[in-house]
Amino acid sequence: MREPTVNRRQVLGIGGALGLMAAVGLSTAATLSHRPAVTGTELRSAVPLPPAFRTPLPLPSVLKPVSTSGGVDRYEMTQRQAKLEILPGVRTPMWTYEGTFPGPTIESRRGRPITVTHRNELPVPTVVHLHGGRSTPTSDGYPTDLVLPQGWQDPAHGMSGTQLMTGMHGMGGVHEMQDPRAVVTRLTRDYSFPMDQRPTLLWYHDHRMDFTAPAIWRGLAGLQIVRDDAEDALGLPAGPRELPLMIADRAFTDDGDLCYPALDPSLGQQPGVREAYLAGVLGDVILVNGAPWPVHEIDAARYRLRVLNASNARHYELEAVSDDGRQLDLVQVGADQGLLAAPVTHRFLPIAPAERYDVIVDFAGVPVGSRVRILNRLGSGRTRDVMAFRVARRAADHSRVPRVLAHDLPTWRRSDAARVRDFSFRAGRMRGGHGWLIGGQPFDPARTDVTVRLGDVEVWRLVADVHHPVHLHLVGFRVLSRRGRAPLPHDAGLKDTISLRPGEAAEIITRFDGYRGRYLFHCHNAEHEDMGMMANLEII
Repeated sequence: MREPTVNRRQVLGIGGALGLMAAVGLSTAATLSHRPAVTGTELRSAVPLPPAFRTPLPLPSVLKPVSTSGGVDRYEMTQRQAKLEILPGVRTPMWTYEGTFPGPTIESRRGRPITVTHRNELPVPTVVHLHGGRSTPTSDGYPTDLVLPQGWQDPAHGMSGTQLMTGMHGMGGVHEMQDPRAVVTRLTRDYSFPMDQRPTLLWYHDHRMDFTAPAIWRGLAGLQIVRDDAEDALGLPAGPRELPLMIADRAFTDDGDLCYPALDPSLGQQPGVREAYLAGVLGDVILVNGAPWPVHEIDAARYRLRVLNASNARHYELEAVSDDGRQLDLVQVGADQGLLAAPVTHRFLPIAPAERYDVIVDFAGVPVGSRVRILNRLGSGRTRDVMAFRVARRAADHSRVPRVLAHDLPTWRRSDAARVRDFSFRAGRMRGGHGWLIGGQPFDPARTDVTVRLGDVEVWRLVADVHHPVHLHLVGFRVLSRRGRAPLPHDAGLKDTISLRPGEAAEIITRFDGYRGRYLFHCHNAEHEDMGMMANLEII
């Protein structure tokens, strides 16, 4: 099987590998701001790739509950291997939820609890995190709270129910760490979610310690939508005119397998990727809902696009362009954590890994029979194309975009903050090698990095060397500033992930409410988080 190679020119051109950064040292923010628009190194597929805009857009199936008694919706989901037709005519082995990629969508209602029983039939341990969920700590998917497959025995250390030995990867090798608080189960685990949160698009994915990136790459990701009566009454496009769009990039070997530069292809023992890919792994095939550069037939009407960037490291800047070169407005109505107070209109919409945007596109003025392409302004060659819509017919449209969308957004002010904290997200030395650090330290599950009081409001000041999409578990936040100036238009609303650009500093404000316990904040460049860029947050 032939795998892609990368040369020094490609490394430099795509954003630089960690080894290069270590060699030249960390520059000032001003110098870093001139780095390229993408952080990571691109894999090149060895299999022939299909033409763009020929494959129909798949829509993820909706998972049916096995029980709705007692005011709780109960679901069952099996994590298993499957061979899927991602590229037309090619069968690709993947790790899946319920045998599909993306996994099935869970439809939930605000205030109605759900429980999902996950069964692990994969060859490695797993962890499930509901990204953006206001979850109790026991169901948040902490990286060491593993679900072991039947018969799994760590050959290096063994396992106990309350103690876990795990390896952290740096270029100097694998180093053991202990987590006395790990809760390890075998074969199954119940994840319970109160759903006490605003209506929004969430997503669930694997969050296993040291192996999040390759697990997501192999297919462990799916969507969950939270709805409520107030949002339903707004009149936004619904039914077949509401489309979930999970965007992800991948690369393929010559026999159609997924290509990923793991040091241990079994993902069983040694974590990490080959040195050239330490800054992040990029693919050369853009998938939407698991299909390469798909096309979707639509009416000449408004559509609601629920967009997730589920890529490991690739950033996008999306635009909608008709066949005659006209740009269509992207009317943002929601962010990571739900509806905005009022719509915001964009022509270009940047979206980093793990970010979600809820946008309305009006196709009423597009001639029947023509296309609208969704393009990525940060891509080149084939990664510039994302997907297309083909307008098939005129149709009635009774949807609307209200001038006021929500009244429940928090109004935290700087004067409300109990404290201000500073965090740097940078490359650095890690246990004899190189890694990605928060505040100069690599992740250690046994160390508490930040302690906050339940109910406190805090301002966090974040600074990055290269691209780092920073994600907070449990809480949403508002962006107060970027580079000392006002937030950007796409920063509107309540978010749980902020995209820091090279050399950029930003301020966010949040209230730590919900639940006491241990949570995380981390970079959602999945390779970065696997190599140390996570920190523990204890709410007391």
